[in-house]
Amino acid sequence: MKQIKIQCPAKINLTLKITGKRDDGFHNIDSIMQTINLFDYLTISLTDSNEFKINLSGNSTEIPYNEKNLVYKAAKLFAETINLSTSQIDIYIEKNIPVAAGLAGGSTDAAGTLYGLNKLFAEPLSQNELHSLCAKLGSDLNFCLEGGRQRTLGRGEILEKLPFEEFEVSLIKPINLGISAKEAYTKFSNKIKDDLRNTFANDLEWAVIDDYKELQVIKKLYPKSIMSGSGSTYFIVGSNFDNLKGYVTFNGLKAIETGVCEL
Repeated sequence: MKQIKIQCPAKINLTLKITGKRDDGFHNIDSIMQTINLFDYLTISLTDSNEFKINLSGNSTEIPYNEKNLVYKAAKLFAETINLSTSQIDIYIEKNIPVAAGLAGGSTDAAGTLYGLNKLFAEPLSQNELHSLCAKLGSDLNFCLEGGRQRTLGRGEILEKLPFEEFEVSLIKPINLGISAKEAYTKFSNKIKDDLRNTFANDLEWAVIDDYKELQVIKKLYPKSIMSGSGSTYFIVGSNFDNLKGYVTFNGLKAIETGVCEL
C-alpha cells in the first residue's frame, strides 16, 4: 500500500467583482484570492486491486462520502485521464474548514486530491495538465492548486500571481448558515443594481446581505469586515472577532504563500 497526506488550505477573497454573465451560465469574475493557514487534511491510500474502486471517509457529518463529493469526482477524473482501470483509492478527509462558507473547502480538497494522486502515481501529469483537470471540476480549484495571492479572472481559472504580503486575519461564521455559490450568484443576477454595490469589496456580499440578519449583525459590529466568496464567512484583517453566540470564530490566522501540498 502507498499512502500520502495532503494539506489543503482555505482561501479568502480580498476582493470579488463580477464582470458579466458567460454563455456557459457561469459569471466572469475579477477577484484577489489569498490562502490562509486553516487546513483540511487528506490521507490518500493506494492499494492493489483487480478492479477500480474509490472509497471516501472522514470526520465530518456535513459532507457526502460518495460520488456527489468533489473529492470523489476529482479522483474519478484523474483515473480516467491516466486510463487507470485497477487499484483501490481510499481517501480520508479531515474536515476543519467550515462547509458552504465561501472558503473553498470543497475546492481545496478536490485540488489536493488531484495533486496527491499525481504524486502517488509518480507524476504522470504535468502542472499544466493538473490545471486543465482543475478547470473541469470547478472555479476555485486552479487557485487552490497554486495558493498564495493571485488575481483570478474568467470563472476563477485564470491566474495572475501577485506579490505575497504577510498579514493576520480572523474569520467569523454564523453556525447554522451556509450559502451556496448558486444561491449567491442567482441573487446577484436578480438584484436591481444600485450605488451601494460599489461600497462592498465583494459583489456577492452586496447581493445576499439584505436576506440574512446574521450577516447584518456581523457588518454592524465590524464594518471593516468583508464576506469571503459566496459566504457566509466574514474576515477581518489585523484584529480579532469577539465570541458571539450563534457564531464560530477563527482568530489569529495568517496569510500563507502555498496552495495544496504534501506533508
